[in-house]
Amino acid sequence: MAEKIRIEINSAGIQALLKSSEVQELLKAKADRIAAAAGEGMEATSRIGATRARASVVTATRAARKAEAVDRALTAAIDAGRG
Repeated sequence: MAEKIRIEINSAGIQALLKSSEVQELLKAKADRIAAAAGEGMEATSRIGATRARASVVTATRAARKAEAVDRALTAAIDAGRG
């Protein structure tokens, strides 16, 4: 008969990992790749949120907003952030 395995989750450790500079840098690099693939006027940012690091890509210019509205530039570029 197999013995029981007990797993204890270290919540503070997980929070520290999710907010670490390494995770923030990884997310920023992915956002930068997406912004580059989407084209001119896309801007990548990252920050530490309440529970984890976050990154986003936004349209920073009128031309970029038009490219997203008409051609879905950001949607098409999402695969650049994978991997």
